[in-house]
Amino acid sequence: MNKHILIFTVIIISSFSALGQRIADNAIGLRIGDNDGFGTEINFQRIISDNTRLEFGLGWNNNKDVSAYKLTGLYQWVWKLDGNINWYAGAGGGLGQIRFKDSYPGNPGSETFVFVAGDVGVEYDFDFPLLLSLDFRPELGFGNYRDDVGFDIALGIRYQF
Repeated sequence: MNKHILIFTVIIISSFSALGQRIADNAIGLRIGDNDGFGTEINFQRIISDNTRLEFGLGWNNNKDVSAYKLTGLYQWVWKLDGNINWYAGAGGGLGQIRFKDSYPGNPGSETFVFVAGDVGVEYDFDFPLLLSLDFRPELGFGNYRDDVGFDIALGIRYQF
């Protein structure tokens, strides 16, 4: 029985490795979504292995009521679905700071917060160096202002090099 479980495990792990494809060494671009009030994010991806990568993002918001930034880091696994279509999943976290301006009702001052995040999405890798993605990123924030769960759906447009 143990021998069959071992053989089955080796076959499953091998099939997941075969599903991975070579992803671009680097990609930089924009992740356009709500980002829980931080809007568009400048985004960078860096390959680690054939099917894993790191993703970093910088989101910011500056309007009449608040000035804020948020740094995000994610570790992602990438799998080939069909042709140039991949799907990915990952986890990570980050930190940010929000400063409320005088025009904000009740002006609580400023706050630094941390958060943990998950990420799941699908991407299309064109034959030229463009990568389009659509992902879902739930975040759990820790801090007075960001003490909640936020859900973010975004479109990513990145140049690969």
